[in-house]
Amino acid sequence: MKKLLLTWIFAIAAGSLALAPRVTEGEPSNTDVDEMLRLHSEVLEAHRNDEVDRWLASESDEIIMVSRGEVLFPSKDERKPHIESYLKNTVFEQYEDLIEPIVRVSDDGTLGWLIAQVKIVGTRDNSDGETVPINSVWAWIELYEKKNGRWFRVGNVSNVKPQDSQNN
Repeated sequence: MKKLLLTWIFAIAAGSLALAPRVTEGEPSNTDVDEMLRLHSEVLEAHRNDEVDRWLASESDEIIMVSRGEVLFPSKDERKPHIESYLKNTVFEQYEDLIEPIVRVSDDGTLGWLIAQVKIVGTRDNSDGETVPINSVWAWIELYEKKNGRWFRVGNVSNVKPQDSQNN
């Protein structure tokens, strides 16, 4: 009887271990999700504090950007002057998530994406020297790739909520 009981206990324990969730090298973990959330927050903070290098630190040199019907492949060197000009001419009163970002990581832990919806309020100096108000809601998907154990943004697909539905 004792032997039979020990056999059952061993079988249940072995079965439980076999079914227990495991994270091995290359598989996604909560750490991966937390890191992508941190990188997203860094970019929001970089917008509010005019920090170009902080913004670009987590981006791959080559990136795919999709917005306004265009698909672009600008290098980091091509993006930097545009970001500098954008931040220099813009003052943000608000640049914040409206929803908790949604994050997913591939089963092998090498690819991930984050969906964000962000409220932007502030002012921007346009090319005519006028200061114009900004009040918009944007949504986007950030695409990430893990290289040598570190996450990098490799793509962004964005859109702006139409002005006539901003308050809805």
